[in-house]
Amino acid sequence: QVQLVDSGGGLVQAGDSLRLSCAVSGQSVASYVVSWFRQAPGKEREFVAASSPSTGSPRPFRYYADSVKGRFTISSDKDKNTVYLQMNDLKPEDTAIYSCATQREIYGSYSINDRAYTYWGQGTPVTVSS
Repeated sequence: QVQLVDSGGGLVQAGDSLRLSCAVSGQSVASYVVSWFRQAPGKEREFVAASSPSTGSPRPFRYYADSVKGRFTISSDKDKNTVYLQMNDLKPEDTAIYSCATQREIYGSYSINDRAYTYWGQGTPVTVSS
């Protein structure tokens, strides 16, 4: 059974940093796409970043939404089977519930569409005050 536990959210001020963690059990982060999504109050869930392993690369490919490029970094630790989202220079518009998700297909293609993901974490709230 695949389970994801995300954590690390909190209340911070604009310009601060946070690191979110997504601990995965039941399948390896070295073989499956793991992505972060977020949902702000009153808005639809949106893609944030993806870690996409490939048989042709020793490291996962990384993808980002334009709104977080240069500020957020996704990484993975295969020994801990955990994916991280380092968030720097946080802005009030980053306030949302952040959730990690993974797919059923091994070495699948990353997607910005949340319907491509089968397993989800419970979500961790991030609040950025101005």
